Amino acid sequence: MLKLNRRVNKLQYLDTNNKGKMLLVFYTKKSGRAEMSARSCLVIFLFYFEAAFICINGQQTYTAAVYGHKPFLNPDPHAIIDRQSALKLMKKNLDIYEEQVKIASKQGVQIIVFPEDGLHGFKYTRESIYPFLEPVPDPTKVKWNPCLQPSLHSGNEVLKRLSCIARNGNMYVVANMPTKQDCNKTDPKCPADGRYQYNTNVAFSDNGTLVARYHKQNLYKEMEFNTPPEVEHVIFETPFAGKFGMFICFDLLFYEPAVSLIEKYNVSQIVFPTAWMNASPFLSGVQFQRGFASAFSINLLAANLHIPQQRMTSSGLYTPDDSFYYYDVESQEGKLTVAEIPVNPVSHNKSVDACKTSDHSQFTPCKKLSRCNAKRSVDISQVVFPMIKEDRNNPPTFHSIIHHDNFALIPLKKPAGELEVCSQSLCCHVSYHGKFSENELYALGAYDGFHKSNTYYIQVCTLLKCANASFASCGAHTTIAHSTIDFVIWGNHSTQHVFPEILGSDVIPFLPDGMGWKNKIYTMCKSDMSSGLLSANLYGRWYEKDNSL
Repeated sequence: MLKLNRRVNKLQYLDTNNKGKMLLVFYTKKSGRAEMSARSCLVIFLFYFEAAFICINGQQTYTAAVYGHKPFLNPDPHAIIDRQSALKLMKKNLDIYEEQVKIASKQGVQIIVFPEDGLHGFKYTRESIYPFLEPVPDPTKVKWNPCLQPSLHSGNEVLKRLSCIARNGNMYVVANMPTKQDCNKTDPKCPADGRYQYNTNVAFSDNGTLVARYHKQNLYKEMEFNTPPEVEHVIFETPFAGKFGMFICFDLLFYEPAVSLIEKYNVSQIVFPTAWMNASPFLSGVQFQRGFASAFSINLLAANLHIPQQRMTSSGLYTPDDSFYYYDVESQEGKLTVAEIPVNPVSHNKSVDACKTSDHSQFTPCKKLSRCNAKRSVDISQVVFPMIKEDRNNPPTFHSIIHHDNFALIPLKKPAGELEVCSQSLCCHVSYHGKFSENELYALGAYDGFHKSNTYYIQVCTLLKCANASFASCGAHTTIAHSTIDFVIWGNHSTQHVFPEILGSDVIPFLPDGMGWKNKIYTMCKSDMSSGLLSANLYGRWYEKDNSL
């Protein structure tokens, strides 16, 4: 039965399918948001409003957890040890995993994710990692429950323990472990020692069945491991949220397999074990993971190691509208983060139309590295905070190395206004109105080129706080800011893949008020932040350029 209530401008859909349980859907035309109530629902298409809402087995949300793990580490990862010694170390970490699953089970968690390198650690050689390796059969070819069928395969002590942890906890478990796979001379890519060694994710269902295996594609200084012969796009199904995709750490920065998994395979739930080292001002874990989830309107379940002295502090669950994370550079303790996650991660954020800017059609790129004239679009009639003092010996634009790259920057020397700066074909523009704290310097920056000159191609617009009042400090690490700034930032990126990032004082990620494309310009805006601004970035990845060197 379909009923339109014109007084409240809502479409009401009543369904008595599925054993007589009733489904009620409210679709508000003004907000474009579907609201549902009931314990059971199907895929509903509201053709009148051109909208759809999906529920899995009657659930609008599911309960997920990630564990920021303080691991027991090998004190000498280059030393060669025997299998029993390797198992002894991994057992210490497995005991922690098991305890966290027990805690999560009491909170109704349906899926939990553990970090990359969480069982064995890192900085091994190819030879020293060998005692930690286990063979893992391909779950697309072999159905195996290691907990219930321990004798079916041998040499899988860790795999069997993880399977039993999942089964006893009655939840899906995703973990990372080092694995091996024999090969022979008929394989032209087979290593000289006759085996592939992989950085591997494994996933188990709530009854302990091995349901997924993924080998890391983009290794980061991991000489002990091999890149798989072919890119793997790994998906596993769950009864509570449909299909999940998985990849590992450094994969997040590349098209394969991370972006292609989302764009080509329509995956909106991602599990992400990582050993992420924070790299300000663009790649702090909570910052980029938040931006990644926002850019693709997905749910990202990111589990990181918690080793503050190694800059590993960022674990979290990110939906298009919320962030649930653990970031603590002082505590040495691991932490379980649990949250209710929407089955259908549709963003309810405002679109780019919420951002008030100058007419983008009149946005003329700068020539070379210079300041451009721009129309004013912010109200600066009431500015009461002192402006940053201008050093007349400095030019309008300057350069600074930010995260290894040579940025062109222009300082914010007034409490409000508009600025623009360019790097090659990329021009970045900001309209701002700020309440600046004395001696806090901000700058608008642009970089268009290969990161570190030869790795991957980026196009970045940034509005960032410098570490102190000198131009030379722009790009240096800083975590505290007192100046609050209302801003609109945009750039003429050549890539469609732009990640919106806003980071507040004490490394707090914020969601934009509006973001998106308009007239081939990517725009992001934010007002009324509750803390000082550390950085606002449009971090573009031009994947097609990566192989052009």
